[in-house]
Amino acid sequence: MLEVRGLNAWYGESHILHGVDFDVQEGEVVTLLGRNGAGKTTTMKSIMGLVGRREGSIRFRGSETIGLRPDMIARAGIALCQEERGIFASLSVAENLVLPPVIAPGGLDLASIHALFPNLKERAGTAQGTRLSGGEQQMLAIARILRTGAKLLLLDEPTEGLAPVIVQQIGRTIREIKQRGFTVLLVEQNFRFAQTVADRHYVMEHGQVVDMIPNQMLAQRMEQLHAYLGV
Repeated sequence: MLEVRGLNAWYGESHILHGVDFDVQEGEVVTLLGRNGAGKTTTMKSIMGLVGRREGSIRFRGSETIGLRPDMIARAGIALCQEERGIFASLSVAENLVLPPVIAPGGLDLASIHALFPNLKERAGTAQGTRLSGGEQQMLAIARILRTGAKLLLLDEPTEGLAPVIVQQIGRTIREIKQRGFTVLLVEQNFRFAQTVADRHYVMEHGQVVDMIPNQMLAQRMEQLHAYLGV
């Protein structure tokens, strides 16, 4: 579904990505692992065209996207859930949820979203988005992109700073949407969480992919993974 080859990216004069290569197959959950500053979030933003300059090749379902604007990439079927979440303070939960446009059939309807996230149904008409807890805001951010019909979901640090019970719920959600046919590229610091949801893990260092570890090999590669992540 996604082929990234020789991806370089810059913020101003700062060269962040240095020839990133990886693939994501349709129906997979794939993680990008690495220390802070390894280039994981920049890779996500580069896929969406949200960096100042990028070079290389990013092919989505066989079509090159490197020259497309972010809105065109989104309408092609890729959705990004950023770490900052981007909840609109002046809108209710329900209004935040229905704001993004539906770009293709196959997105989840409101009943399915409420089944995944019962908290959002309870809070739908009564709370402004930023009055939710951090966990509820993360649920809302993920729920918004599930509506759109995008088939490749980019989730940037979805468990960062959340309570363990919410992390477990996010994990259940990722497994559920995979079963529904969505494909997920996930940036994570918590590899213990990542191993509960992912098929494969790419490890990044200094703006490059340096290793790929199938999930079933993670236990055998744990010592090397600890060295990569500095844990």
